[in-house]
Amino acid sequence: MNLQGKEIVIGITGGIAAYKSAEIVSRLRRLGANVHVIMTRNATEFITPLTFQTLSANQVVTDTFQAPEYWQVEHVALAKLADLFLVAPATANILAKMACGIADDMLSTTLLATKAPIFAAPAMNTGMWTAEATQQNVAILKARGVHMIGPDSGRLACGDDGAGRMSEPADIVKEIVLFFDKAEDMKGMKVLVTAGATRERLDPVRFMTNDSSGKMGIAIAEAALRRGAEVTLVHGAVTKAIPGGIRTVPVESTQDLYDAMIREAPEQDVVIQAAAPADYRFRDRQNSKMKKTAEKEITLVLTENPDVAAAVGERKKPGQTLVGFAAETDDLEANAEKKLKKKHLDLIVANDVTKPGAGFNTETNIATLIWENGREEQPLQQKSELAEKILDKVMELRG
Repeated sequence: MNLQGKEIVIGITGGIAAYKSAEIVSRLRRLGANVHVIMTRNATEFITPLTFQTLSANQVVTDTFQAPEYWQVEHVALAKLADLFLVAPATANILAKMACGIADDMLSTTLLATKAPIFAAPAMNTGMWTAEATQQNVAILKARGVHMIGPDSGRLACGDDGAGRMSEPADIVKEIVLFFDKAEDMKGMKVLVTAGATRERLDPVRFMTNDSSGKMGIAIAEAALRRGAEVTLVHGAVTKAIPGGIRTVPVESTQDLYDAMIREAPEQDVVIQAAAPADYRFRDRQNSKMKKTAEKEITLVLTENPDVAAAVGERKKPGQTLVGFAAETDDLEANAEKKLKKKHLDLIVANDVTKPGAGFNTETNIATLIWENGREEQPLQQKSELAEKILDKVMELRG
């Protein structure tokens, strides 16, 4: 384990678990990281800034208006400097501020300004942790890509037994090391991801489509980018903004998607097809808007679209890894395994879209990862979390 040269900012909030953060700072320093500490006013009631100044060998920031160490506005300087931002302990209060974008002290202001990956190690009473408001805030933060570490269950400072105990320093540091190890594991690789729904035009103002939001595909593209890959996103209609750093190829129809994939896929090391292309299109597309007639019924004829995944599979090159998705309502695994073989896939992500939290246009997903000699259940989780699991499996299969 080596964090040599990594700049890590740790935010410490007002909870009894603040004493554990001293060990986190010490462990990170021993691994070579340069650690900067921001403490809230309440945190200083539990442990002194001098402790962290001694352990980190850096000035500890406790006030937005204290004299800065750098010739810059302090919260902007630390926000830009950070390779990773850790909040430990993360109280219910700071989680709520992060979820709502409140910036009323040095820590919350810096968190709002940073573009670095954010980790949070929650620590609070069981009742506070399980409260609906806290769980909603956690879900919001996870959907934005904040990494939650814990909390663990056990005896709490208040005397209760249950969830809410901050994870142990060794486990928190292990998660940080694992993150940086992953951050480079796809460096030099070309990854193509598809996302969103295709649209099949009937006329200039009407089209046939589906409920896909593109969130799963975009989450995978973001994760691959963080892990060092050169990412291309071929996308139809999506409801989520696509982050910078990703090359985009917009398409509308399934035929457009087919053409783009035939052109783009051969140059890729990994192709992950999370888009939801329409299987059929209108046989007769009108050049002008169809007008209402006296007829009470009209007949529209559909014709089959090209099978994009099959076409990519038929052209699979040596060393290339292909991943598909199977969104099903019946016979999930049987249909997924059939598609895995038929389309020459290395991995398929199968999900039953009728399950709560697993359908289209949600922030979460439930899936089964299936490959030639195995399967792995993935329970309800944020799509950003599932994206990492999919890429972990891709890298494992690539050896």
